[in-house]
Amino acid sequence: MVQRLTERDFEFHLGYLGRAAQTAILADIRDVVKQAPMIQPMTPQRQKMSVRMTSAGRFGWIADPDGYRYDQRQPSGKTWPDIPRSILKIWRAVSGVTRDPDCCLINFYGEGARLGMHQDKDEGSFDWPVVSISLGDEALFRMGDVTRGGKTSSVWLKSGDVVVMGGAARLKYHGVDRIKFGSSPLLKKGGRINLTLRVAG
Repeated sequence: MVQRLTERDFEFHLGYLGRAAQTAILADIRDVVKQAPMIQPMTPQRQKMSVRMTSAGRFGWIADPDGYRYDQRQPSGKTWPDIPRSILKIWRAVSGVTRDPDCCLINFYGEGARLGMHQDKDEGSFDWPVVSISLGDEALFRMGDVTRGGKTSSVWLKSGDVVVMGGAARLKYHGVDRIKFGSSPLLKKGGRINLTLRVAG
């Protein structure tokens, strides 16, 4: 049974994807990675991030010493592969908007990986939601406010959970404190895949 709840303006669809749907999406992601291999990005401060990432769609998200931005081409110069239909279907069902996303950022969290508190603010407009899909190991997702610091709350996201960040939540700080490595059988070697769907341009 899917549980829908709202906490601090983040909308959670817990248990949204069953195992068969998760497996099908995972196969589609592997096809994307064949066309756009994952890299370990570097921050503008020249520190390597602990996650590995790639993208699908008209735009991909880039992090390197030149900054954070969306680009229509991979670092190799190739265009990004299309967003798989299995993933677009989720956006259309939960986003509440008619426009499709033009970027699907794909992050892989291995053992010990995390993502610090941040805002999604590289998009051209903040009027569109961000939809996040969790696959694989459980992740401790932390939510804050529109300014850094202050009170936060956390929830464990499991494989198949979907989060919508729109409206008041669109520019709130959020992050992943840790992964419960090996908690899901979806990925044979463990780890978590997080998909975030965005309107970039």
